[in-house]
Amino acid sequence: QVPLVESGGGSVQSGGSLTLSCAASGYPYSTTCMGWFRQVAGKEREGVAIIDTDGRTRYGDSAKGRFTISQGNDKNTVYLRMNSLNPEDTAMYYCALGPFSLRSYRSDYFPPDSLFATLGQGTQVTVSS
Repeated sequence: QVPLVESGGGSVQSGGSLTLSCAASGYPYSTTCMGWFRQVAGKEREGVAIIDTDGRTRYGDSAKGRFTISQGNDKNTVYLRMNSLNPEDTAMYYCALGPFSLRSYRSDYFPPDSLFATLGQGTQVTVSS
């Protein structure tokens, strides 16, 4: 598996902001989709935001209007800027990487984590009220 290096998690007060980053190296595919899922203990993992190498994005309902995903020029690093955080955003955030494009999917479709070949170890985000 390709290692994913995640960073940027931490603790913040409600209304605050955090930026997560995830870097991949050595991935053998030129077309990729990369982004973030999150999970709270006892609940299913949910999609937060993803971006493909052509810049197409998808956002989960909880992220729309508050979070912004972007990628570095080398397309091997993604950033998730999270604004207006609230306690419901507290979760383990996982970086995900898959060898596919969002071009084939409807614009409102968020691919499940099972389509991503690689998940990172996770970085904890804790938002206090």
